[in-house]
Amino acid sequence: MEQKWPQRIWLVRHGQSAGNVARDAAEAASELLIDIAERDVDVPLSELGMRQAEALSQWFCALPAEERPTVVLFSPYLRALSTAEVVMQKLGRDELVAAVADERLREKEFGITDRLTPLGIADRHPELAAQRKHVGKFYFRPPGGESWCDVILRLRSVLDTITREYRKENVLIVGHQVIVNCFRYLFERLDEAAILAIDRAEDVPNCGITAYEFDPTAGKNGKLVLRGANIVAPMKETGTPVTDKPDIPAAPKP
Repeated sequence: MEQKWPQRIWLVRHGQSAGNVARDAAEAASELLIDIAERDVDVPLSELGMRQAEALSQWFCALPAEERPTVVLFSPYLRALSTAEVVMQKLGRDELVAAVADERLREKEFGITDRLTPLGIADRHPELAAQRKHVGKFYFRPPGGESWCDVILRLRSVLDTITREYRKENVLIVGHQVIVNCFRYLFERLDEAAILAIDRAEDVPNCGITAYEFDPTAGKNGKLVLRGANIVAPMKETGTPVTDKPDIPAAPKP
């Protein structure tokens, strides 16, 4: 049977953003609101985030030629787009089969809780904090925002595109923390409890890599097999600091 999957898929979270830095400052000062003027789609990489993206690009270019990305798909949000651009420039954009900004890879939408710290959410929307605790983060949808299930639904259509257009290619996907975890839910055929356990265990590092490779002997017709999660070798090999703060604050993990 013909292979339907890419040969390799890498899931990468963008480099550290200015939003990560502003969030840390707001929480340290016990503020209710994160002091950042840009809308979420326009939040840029921090200086460290650019260094992380450069380290990531060097790591991919050091792979054997046949194992490097041939397709790059990325969120149009500036922090993810900028991360992908650094990698594509290093790889040689003209050498890629495809380089596509896909809105389905955007950050999870947080609705009315956007830019609020945990203290801000509890202060301004205590009923939402209580509802989230009752429903759980997998199914909870803030007004004007998305649940993890909503994100998973749009990613299912991304998988249709990938299996239709990029069979046997090496596909790099640059997105956000929730995007990485929701793809893991799909690729690894997890359930709510399993993916939330992964989420509780650690945050996805900025420019961390989760890698899959097609194994023709796995399953009935072959499937993608996890080769490593949250790999930070690109940063460690270049002496670049590793960061893993979430983009948007949320209530404590259930």
